[in-house]
Amino acid sequence: MKPTLLVLAAGMGSRYGGLKQIDGFGQNNEAILEYSIYDAIRAGFGKVVFVIREEFNEAFKKKFANTFQDKIQVEYVYQNKEITIDGKTYGQDREKPRGTGHAVLVAKDVIHEPFAVINADDYYGVSAYQQIADYFEKTYPDASADATATNNCCIIGYILENTLSESGTVNRGICKVSENNQLVDVKETLKISRKADGKVTDQDGQKIDPKAVASMNFWGFHQSVFQELEQHFHTFVLETAKEGIATKEFYIPYFVDLLIKDRGMTCDVLASQDARCGVTYPEDKPEVTKTLNSLIEKGIYPPKLW
Repeated sequence: MKPTLLVLAAGMGSRYGGLKQIDGFGQNNEAILEYSIYDAIRAGFGKVVFVIREEFNEAFKKKFANTFQDKIQVEYVYQNKEITIDGKTYGQDREKPRGTGHAVLVAKDVIHEPFAVINADDYYGVSAYQQIADYFEKTYPDASADATATNNCCIIGYILENTLSESGTVNRGICKVSENNQLVDVKETLKISRKADGKVTDQDGQKIDPKAVASMNFWGFHQSVFQELEQHFHTFVLETAKEGIATKEFYIPYFVDLLIKDRGMTCDVLASQDARCGVTYPEDKPEVTKTLNSLIEKGIYPPKLW
């Protein structure tokens, strides 16, 4: 059974000033996510699922209507602000959906195989997809089984200083990793930046080791994870509603951290040495374009992907 690539593409791109998920960066106006899908196909993935907002539907289908035909199966699912639990609707007062953990959950009805999760606006490098595919083959040998007892997931880890933007702050999951390369703890850390003196700090001015392992939201899961994900997400929605908090988000690192601490789930950290880049701000675009052009010159990608 071929794995699925789940692409998180529901962000508004407010700091970028538009839908960076479908903006062109390649020599033939390819979006970053097209390079990700190209790499996933090479690694043996059989389906891609886009998580978008319903209002993005027309723009996405106009951009990619004929791009992936006969190359990989494509599905679209929608991440909305409103959530219904036991007949009651929550979230009418929210300005945006509830984060990356919720984005994964909305794909539960179309994913029935091991799957990798990525951001639409990050380039992760070629080998990361093969690393994930190899991990799935080794860890979930009977991927079609209803393996509710599956106790392993994985994350691709990057060196923090290689993931920063020179144009502004970024959010990263800072990982604590054991000697046997297993995730001990992951903390979603906001507004990370490199200061003029070279020090890396968070939104509170606390120093962070620039060599720390950082999550770029590239995760690998067995499909059985959806059951627990839904349970924890519903608890989160009910608790935040009771507290009257309309802005709090349910992040993937938060969910994985719960599984590690509550029931001893193992999350293996797969280190990546690949070049990675992404866009948060408009000023990031030239560097991403430069990186992709360099990879094309090296023969890693053709000038025209499709």
